[in-house]
Amino acid sequence: MPARHASLVLDRRAALAATGSLLLAPAAFAQSRYPERPIRVVVPNGPGSSVDTIGRVTCTEMSRLLGQPMVIDNRTGAAGAIGVEAVRTAGADAYTLLVGSSSAISVAPMLQKAVTYDGLRDFEMVSLMALLPNVLVCNPQLPVQNTQQLIEWCRSKGGNAHMASAGIGSASHLAGLAFQSAAGFKALHVPYKGGAQGVASVVSGETDWVLTPAPAAMSLVQGGRLRLLGHSMPGNTQPIGHTPALDATVPGFEFSGWIGLMAPKGTPAAAIDAIARATTAALQRPEVHKAYDTNGAVPQATGPEAFRTYLRRDIEQNRKAVLAAGLQPE
Repeated sequence: MPARHASLVLDRRAALAATGSLLLAPAAFAQSRYPERPIRVVVPNGPGSSVDTIGRVTCTEMSRLLGQPMVIDNRTGAAGAIGVEAVRTAGADAYTLLVGSSSAISVAPMLQKAVTYDGLRDFEMVSLMALLPNVLVCNPQLPVQNTQQLIEWCRSKGGNAHMASAGIGSASHLAGLAFQSAAGFKALHVPYKGGAQGVASVVSGETDWVLTPAPAAMSLVQGGRLRLLGHSMPGNTQPIGHTPALDATVPGFEFSGWIGLMAPKGTPAAAIDAIARATTAALQRPEVHKAYDTNGAVPQATGPEAFRTYLRRDIEQNRKAVLAAGLQPE
């Protein structure tokens, strides 16, 4: 995901005000005819990834509100494209949803020749769930305590420091390339088959650092297995306690992402409305806020149209980032 201007980060109060009419008590959901059976929620990323973590936390509360289980189905591979395609072809019966993200929806169609889906054309937007700061984390054994020291250490390695990612074209790949460019150093890119594997490689010392969505790393930071150096949201925000923004060291550097619920094209509007209302209500729950805070995610409920507007901007910003990185479809 590309560097975000402040105008791209939706004001949480404005977003909630725009969707305030969607709020319903749990009893109101129970009285609705939809859903009448469990809902399959495809997560196109592996367990432990940021998309999986946020999806599970939110859908657990939504299940209570809707009165039916929301069953997580991890469909991994091809930087999320396999899971996204599974939802695109699932049929619009309102019982299959997708936990989408910028890497799978905005970036994968630009970098994978085999991908034929289009996020704006082939899916109904339901609601954003979270804005995700990326976090710069390193192996605790590295002789660095802050962002500037990591930059200097990487420079001292003459390009031989190892940067992990969740795969070519993933959020962590683009974020890492953008960070290197902005900070003026180079590192060897080591792609993995998913965010959890990439982060695990930093924990083990197989690689040195990664700039990854916060939910994929924060539990390991809290357990002392990773060292947290900075976050990628604007310097006037504090999504992760007193962690400094990267733009305090690399002025102007911002690179954050999103997670949201989507549905196959043609899904009935009444079902979209019910799921959007449940999402908005779930994001008001203190336990969900606590889980988001723990994982460094910022709750962000929107209606379908606001989500579509956000996605349109995100795709354009990602297009610019991919071009700047010189990446070609493979």
